[in-house]
Amino acid sequence: MADRILVLDAGTTSTRAMIFAPDGKMEAVAQAELTQHYPRPGWVEHDAAEIWEKTLSCAREVVGDDTGRIAAIGITNQRETVVAWDRNSGELLARAIVWQDRRTAQFCAGMRDYGHEPEVQRRTGLLLDPYFSGTKMRWMLDHDEAVRAAADTGTLAFGTIESWLVYKLSGGAHLSDASNASRTLLLALDGAQFDEDLCELFGVPRAALPEVVDTHGALAECDPQWLGSAIPICGLAGDQQSATIGQGCLFFGETKATYGTGAFVLTNKGRDIPRSDNRLLGTVLYQEDGERTYAIEGACFVAGSLVQYLRDQLGLIGSAEETEELARSIEDSGEVVIVPALAGLGAPHWKPDARGVISGLSFASGRAQIARAALEAMAHQTHDLASAFAADGAPWSHLRIDGGMSANEWMAQDLADILDLEVERPEFIETTALGAAILAAVGCGMQASLEDAALAMRGGANTFTPAMAEDVREARLARYAKALSAA
Repeated sequence: MADRILVLDAGTTSTRAMIFAPDGKMEAVAQAELTQHYPRPGWVEHDAAEIWEKTLSCAREVVGDDTGRIAAIGITNQRETVVAWDRNSGELLARAIVWQDRRTAQFCAGMRDYGHEPEVQRRTGLLLDPYFSGTKMRWMLDHDEAVRAAADTGTLAFGTIESWLVYKLSGGAHLSDASNASRTLLLALDGAQFDEDLCELFGVPRAALPEVVDTHGALAECDPQWLGSAIPICGLAGDQQSATIGQGCLFFGETKATYGTGAFVLTNKGRDIPRSDNRLLGTVLYQEDGERTYAIEGACFVAGSLVQYLRDQLGLIGSAEETEELARSIEDSGEVVIVPALAGLGAPHWKPDARGVISGLSFASGRAQIARAALEAMAHQTHDLASAFAADGAPWSHLRIDGGMSANEWMAQDLADILDLEVERPEFIETTALGAAILAAVGCGMQASLEDAALAMRGGANTFTPAMAEDVREARLARYAKALSAA
């Protein structure tokens, strides 16, 4: 009986394939790391061929020979990363430009100087920042001969990672779900398809872009050559929207925070198009039968990647798990504060040229103090976002957390302490993949609605309650604010 969901989770540092049962239990997983390319300071690239090949390999590993049990495929992905290929041959034209890449900062500054940001924000919910896809597409057209030539001949295809994977799996379908499309600067939040005027503003040919479709339903079909049978692709969503669905934040006001490579907070805004006066983002949460549910979002570019930096670049720790032991080994960080602006500052500051700061160092500062300060930075950044959300009329009553970093018990408690809020963490923290499974289960008809699917597939949760004295909290936040000004 076909009652399993195959989820493909193409992240920033790795790609995975997972099999989910009807009750939401993950039965199998395969994972492969992705190569990060840093050709210049501020530039981050991926090889989209590697993403496809490793994703397919992981999928084949978990599916095996028993393809008949797979009812549908759900895909979730790192957002804003841009792939360019020839729509006829499928040949890649350039390396993918990753969401973390800052090479278009000057272009964005120029557009702000010309006064374009207020109208762009009103229409798309986004700000003029290198984070988003549209300026990356423009950069490729301006600087890559193969991309420009394909545009001239009408064979250029642009897409984000889910679009690229669907193209490869299906043998040519060129589409993007509304949640990913809403991250490009080229989709008006109230527009069904990519907007001609926005495409003209950014200098991106509308013909190169995919068709915008629902996040769940009969979206495409996997060619039998890849997995042995024609499996329907029934769920697509950007990773943060998928995690929001996986957390069951399906009703107005419900909020989740994901701590992965970066940190991303989304609050469900229902059918209301989000408007922010505090430099938060409006985005599509999901789309069903052409009807959109929206979210307001705050994004911090550096979270787990800070721990990775301490491990790989500085050699201060041997593994991410070591940070919890180090944090618990001391009473406080000794006034060491980290502002993790290694890729600029995201919401609510939006300073692409900001750089990371470690302040408060003394001869008493060691590995433990720096590791603890790195974890504390997660709560400090989240507190900045909480203040902006509240100012926009979307205060948090509690917070659901997920992502790889949320497994750190010390960090989860620190979030509750600094936010002075109850924090809830599901027993199964891979809610990004679970969200894609929920979408695919509804899309293929296994479940009648997202609410039904979330009820059937989400498990239990652990709760962290605040226990920090107010004066300690205020002192921490004051030190962070001082360090932030230096960044």
